[in-house]
Amino acid sequence: MKPILDNLVEMTGHRDHLRLEVSVISTLQKLPAIKCVRALEVFQANGEAYVRPRTWNENGRMVTSDWEAPVDPRRAPVADYPALHECIGQRQPHALQTVRRGEYMLWLPVWLHDQVHACIEVTQSRPFSAHKLDVIQSVFLVYQNYQSLLDYSERDALTGLFNRKTFDEQFARRSGVPSASAAPEPAAPADPAAPQASSEPLRHWLAVVDIDHFKQVNDRFGHLYGDEVLILIANILRNSFRSHDRIFRFGGEEFVVLLRSTTLSTAHKVFNRFRNAVQEYRFPQVGQVTVSLGFASTEGGAPVEILGQADQALYYAKEHGRNRVCYYDDLVNGGHLHVKLAHDDVELF
Repeated sequence: MKPILDNLVEMTGHRDHLRLEVSVISTLQKLPAIKCVRALEVFQANGEAYVRPRTWNENGRMVTSDWEAPVDPRRAPVADYPALHECIGQRQPHALQTVRRGEYMLWLPVWLHDQVHACIEVTQSRPFSAHKLDVIQSVFLVYQNYQSLLDYSERDALTGLFNRKTFDEQFARRSGVPSASAAPEPAAPADPAAPQASSEPLRHWLAVVDIDHFKQVNDRFGHLYGDEVLILIANILRNSFRSHDRIFRFGGEEFVVLLRSTTLSTAHKVFNRFRNAVQEYRFPQVGQVTVSLGFASTEGGAPVEILGQADQALYYAKEHGRNRVCYYDDLVNGGHLHVKLAHDDVELF
């Protein structure tokens, strides 16, 4: 019992979802007769639920998949796992399945915000006894409860989007669990705005979004309607981007979007599609609201520089008519903006 308690202490000492996931896998892997423990990601693609291995132990070291979920070659429809599919559909706490003699599987879905986002898969060499199930489920419940606490601390209370602290931690992170290096560079997930064939390179893009004249909304209609505008903008953001893109609320009327693995032309289309969706939406009492957006490639330098470039493009958009999307490199190449000085001279905050 003491090794399990020691592992629980270590597990709840983490302040990061991935490290917490690695820790619960390591804890369960040490139980007798356990052959393999994996963390599976559950996600939606084209209206169908899929599952794919995200973190597992390989040759004595913990690895995490470096593929984007929708194009991971290991992904499979949840329907291919009948026991797991039924477990999720009926909101059961776990599912058991005998694969073959000497291989017995247990799935434990991880619920957050009334949805399954992940699943812990445990394989062992003999059937699961009632006592073994109790031990595993107890460890799992500690893990799931702590995941919920971490998720709450990472979210903006009003909109439910990731907060500024989470952005700082995720975007600036340069180390972590080793990736599965055997996998080739993943392709970009399909996007309806993307051309069928393109020679453009796939990149990540960082965009800063600001609601135009938001102070006037608060002054004229009051903060309750202002908060409603923020919540509705957050909903439009969720509907405008893919599940593996990341959306953050920086505070006030400012949001940040991390658009992953797409071309420059598609980034322009996706960001303008979002801008149009806001422009065409009729906000209760307030009426029409517009947004301005500036974006830059994440290959442009250190995190503070990239954020600064997107910010410069945003302010150019706001100073030149608002309700528009501006790309930092286009503004620099057109002579509208000048590149900032050396890293030590960048001062944004």
